Amino acid sequence: MAFGLFGVTPADILVGPGNAFVAEAKRQLFGRVGIDMVAGPTDTLVIADASADPETVAWDLVGQAEHGADSPVWLVTSDRRLAERVIARVPALCDSLPDPNASVALRAWADRGEVVLCDTNEEMAATSDGYAPEHLHVMAADLDWWQGRLTAYGSLFLGDGTTVPFGDKVSGPNHVLPTGGAARYTGGLSVQKFTKTVTWQRTTGGASQALARAAGDLSRFEGMEGHARSAELRLGRPSVRSAS
Repeated sequence: MAFGLFGVTPADILVGPGNAFVAEAKRQLFGRVGIDMVAGPTDTLVIADASADPETVAWDLVGQAEHGADSPVWLVTSDRRLAERVIARVPALCDSLPDPNASVALRAWADRGEVVLCDTNEEMAATSDGYAPEHLHVMAADLDWWQGRLTAYGSLFLGDGTTVPFGDKVSGPNHVLPTGGAARYTGGLSVQKFTKTVTWQRTTGGASQALARAAGDLSRFEGMEGHARSAELRLGRPSVRSAS
């Protein structure tokens, strides 16, 4: 697509999901063409308080660990009892999956799984924002507060009636999402990725004169005499015109 093979018009931008080989191709092509992002392994964070069901939390973590052995799954909770029950339950749920899913999920949990115990909702929210997960699932009281407070995530799933597989498979919002903490500075793929911002300038009269003086002074201060003379031509100075 980037080089216009097979009779297609060469692409200006490459976007969308893919495996590790697709990600590497996009990385190598960046600069020659635009890309949306170099996506890494999928990651998921669950925020849960004492109102959450440990079995549901555990299954939601296992379901996302199934993506791959290198897929991180994180639990951030303010309830120690829930944390302990989830930690105890996850291995058995992984084992209940068919092969090779069971071994994949177990490996992801063993190598990439984390449980973070916090004291307050604010601490949980700040911890989540620090991780900036691709998928963020909140199973806690006062969902409106969480929706208003959380700032860094690819897609947010609110309540125990919602689950990340809905977004993965059927519910509708785009699911080409930032991974590896990229949600700190970007969102998922959208129509905006296919637009660009351009600017223009047109100055005349007094504005042109004022800008010429300022640009000339600043350019000369930076040691860029050519820039200064180019700007100061707009002042109509004979000494500048004759310098050539």
